[in-house]
Amino acid sequence: METMDQSPLDFDLHHPKPLLIVISGPSGVGKDAVIKAMKDKGYPFHFVVTMTSRPIRPGEVDGVDYFFVSRERFEELISADEFIEYANVYGDYKGIPRSQIREAMASGKDVILRVDVQGAETVRRLCPEAVLIFLIPANKDEWLWRLKNRKTETEEALKLRVETARQELREFSKFDYVVVNAHDRLDEAVRIIAAIIEAEHHRIDHREVCL
Repeated sequence: METMDQSPLDFDLHHPKPLLIVISGPSGVGKDAVIKAMKDKGYPFHFVVTMTSRPIRPGEVDGVDYFFVSRERFEELISADEFIEYANVYGDYKGIPRSQIREAMASGKDVILRVDVQGAETVRRLCPEAVLIFLIPANKDEWLWRLKNRKTETEEALKLRVETARQELREFSKFDYVVVNAHDRLDEAVRIIAAIIEAEHHRIDHREVCL
């Protein structure tokens, strides 16, 4: 809405203020697949690389998928207050380095964070103006198939992950947007997320992200 001291001509849509976009959801919903697809399509975003103390998995690349550090090193960084958020997830630490986000936003880039549901809630507390997107599976059967198809965990660990994920699905109302990530329609989920980001840049009351 136009006011006495502001008009649509004051908006610079060619150089919008950077956003902090959080991609989250329960285990097995395809968060990593969505992020990879967005990178492959060449979107001009900064994709934050999470730091973790868990062992590297086959096919993962240090500094690309995660920054892999020892548990001892991670705890040193916690003591130095080097994380915007961190959590102990299934016995391993995961965290988002503060400096990475600040440097990217200072350069004018939108920042994409891929975090679990617990991490998203922490980011919302620290940065209420972040855009929170919650991924959900197309249906229960597809979701359970994704979880079991990983084959990287013991039966006991899988049961714990499934139960935790069921609880996380109930948290969707705390997010700004919900996007279905169906197994065979990954491109559609990516397209919708890109559209959400574009629409956010055209808001009259633009989000002022402060960290």
